[in-house]
Amino acid sequence: MIEYPKTNDALGTVNRGNAAESGLCTLCRADCQGKCETWLSSIAGRKMLYPRDFGSITAGSSNVTHIGVSYNSLRINGYVYGAHAIPPGLSNNPDDCIFPNVNIQTEFGQTLKTKCRMPLMTGALGSTFIAARYWDSFAVGAALVGIPIVIGENVVGVDKESVFEKGKLKSSPELDRRINAYLKYYNGYGAIMVQMNVEDTRNGVAEYVIEKYGDKVIIELKWGQGAKDIGGEIQVKDLDYAIFLKNRGYIVDPDPTKPEVQQAFKTHAITAFARHSRLGYTDLQTPEQVAENFMKQVEYLRKLGYKRITLKTGSYNMESLAMAIKFATKAKLDLLTIDGSGGGTGMSPWNMMQTWGVPSILLHSKAYEYAKILADKGEKVVDMAFAGGFAREDHIVKAMALGSPFVKLICMGRATMIPGFLGTNIEGVINPSRREKIHGNWDKLPPSVTAFGVYPEEIFAGYFDVKKIVGEDEIYKIPYGAIAFWTLADKLAGGVQQLLAGLRKFDIRSLSRSDISSGNRETERETGIPFITSVQDEEAKKLLRS
Repeated sequence: MIEYPKTNDALGTVNRGNAAESGLCTLCRADCQGKCETWLSSIAGRKMLYPRDFGSITAGSSNVTHIGVSYNSLRINGYVYGAHAIPPGLSNNPDDCIFPNVNIQTEFGQTLKTKCRMPLMTGALGSTFIAARYWDSFAVGAALVGIPIVIGENVVGVDKESVFEKGKLKSSPELDRRINAYLKYYNGYGAIMVQMNVEDTRNGVAEYVIEKYGDKVIIELKWGQGAKDIGGEIQVKDLDYAIFLKNRGYIVDPDPTKPEVQQAFKTHAITAFARHSRLGYTDLQTPEQVAENFMKQVEYLRKLGYKRITLKTGSYNMESLAMAIKFATKAKLDLLTIDGSGGGTGMSPWNMMQTWGVPSILLHSKAYEYAKILADKGEKVVDMAFAGGFAREDHIVKAMALGSPFVKLICMGRATMIPGFLGTNIEGVINPSRREKIHGNWDKLPPSVTAFGVYPEEIFAGYFDVKKIVGEDEIYKIPYGAIAFWTLADKLAGGVQQLLAGLRKFDIRSLSRSDISSGNRETERETGIPFITSVQDEEAKKLLRS
């Protein structure tokens, strides 16, 4: 197993715990005081694109050897001449062909296009308590950036205040809170998406959302995710709440209604309960049966009035991947998110997450292969998003190039949550009267923050950019976590623009598989991306022989 370095002296970053392939810690804490690359980027923004201590240092790459097959084993190419996909109104003059002029806006969808200011979306943030506590930061931040955010499964089911009549949802304060937090700052780019699993479907979430919000909301069907191959989970430490969830129809382990379990809880032999969701399609045995059921689901949602429908699938086997791509294409869905193993979670069995499923780069490589088979048959393949362990700007470029031309967005889960935690902790110190309400974890600012300042205007590189967007009066209503979110997204955007400029491509829609290369022969074999020195080798020899 590859061990990734926990420190980067060039950037001045440190992982508190074990480092994952993404550069995040395997266990990301809401109370963390820093300072991984994503954490620092949520404060310093674009400054984190460069080595620290300019004027006192020189810096050299440490990553010249690529071991194994992963996104870190892909290289991004660069070219010495030319300019392609120059935005309208500009020319190939060097004064126009500068990286800030690279267009990174994207869109996805069938008849109704959803525009995004950058090729990024959040992972599904569902019924975990950490998603609920920091939702305002995530939602407001995503809306200000102009990217989609996904409300994950089971939000309605775990809400004590949800009201049902004859088994169908009539009121859901928590779901409404989440939707409205995003819509308040929605500016025409991005989207709010609501995900449904088995329980959500039974509870009538789709009917409730379309009746109340119409086409302002995208509905997402869920087959799975990369972190687990069973339904979603949360952990609860309250016996009465565990019984409530059991009575609402969830699987709760251990069963809180059993007298022996209640006795064990009272004596602290048991201190928590795990709430699980159900598996889908257990009553179906063939791909044909799944296809028939799936098409009926989509048809029903369209009859309800949904103009935009998406699908999220996990790192299952190759047949399941092909089914997702083919059925989503046939149903004319607006987006298919493919989440590989190596992604994150708010609550999944740890050893399951470590050992099950297809690693992201392998799953995504096959997704391209399968999509191309359909495209070669003349079919209009569903737009895709790739997910599973992404956190940096190079991840965005590599994954979009690997899946080009089908991939329109890169989905980041844990990485986009970090600025929410960080900003909230800072806000809780600066405004202590709000600390408990917003779930701030700090009593004072740590040195990793005070190195930048003690006021939000000093701390966040993106503060005044957000202020320009929302105005002089509204800035004081924006959660600090949302400002941190915007700051991180701006760093990612700037990094993507720089990498594309090096490719001499000034519109992200022109990105292609020829823009990346494999760092070793094994990666070449598994991805179909040529080895580094094979790229343009024939052109080089032809030039030399001329």
